Amino acid sequence: MRIAVICDTSSGDKSGAVMAALADRGHEVFNAGMTQSGAPPELQYIHTGLLAALLLNTGKADLAVGGCSSGNGFFNAALQYPGVFCGLLRTPLDAWLFAQINGGNCISLPLNLGYGWASDVNLRLLFDQFFGVPFGGGYPPQRQEPQRRSRQLLREVSVASHRPLSETVALLPEAVLLPVLRFPGVLALLDLDLDPESPPTALRVALQRRLDSTAAP
Repeated sequence: MRIAVICDTSSGDKSGAVMAALADRGHEVFNAGMTQSGAPPELQYIHTGLLAALLLNTGKADLAVGGCSSGNGFFNAALQYPGVFCGLLRTPLDAWLFAQINGGNCISLPLNLGYGWASDVNLRLLFDQFFGVPFGGGYPPQRQEPQRRSRQLLREVSVASHRPLSETVALLPEAVLLPVLRFPGVLALLDLDLDPESPPTALRVALQRRLDSTAAP
């Protein structure tokens, strides 16, 4: 599994703790967001939510792990986009239930609110529980089938209630889109400037058009 850690400016100082909690589990973990709170260039939660959606929808990440001060900002920002199924996880029990019942692909963490003594241990225990149970296995066992149906229906709702991400990208305010695309390393992660002979996707075309339209003459 490819796991992207995406912290905003309020939680950048906690990115190391999140990376450490995810380490040594057999996954490819990479940092796509901020690593120092307040350092330029800054990403707000409105930006990291979009970055999570871009990485998930392009297949560059299988799981996005982000957060902000309370976790609510990143949680709500990420859910504005198709194909993102996010959980706000505060405790190991939250993670244990989210993995089994919801089987989501995005995790939001409160990385300032209530974050103090032994919170790094809580993060480690949280991911122990998230990765320690059958993904989408259902809980309790007799609820497996209705929960499976609900997850499938939620995917259909996501498609029906969102524009395709390529269309959304074409309409986003520059103040939302450009800080993400101009953040160090993002274009390389999205492969926008690589493999020019490969068939372009609608999303890749839309992103490139927005970049071209804002390029200096």
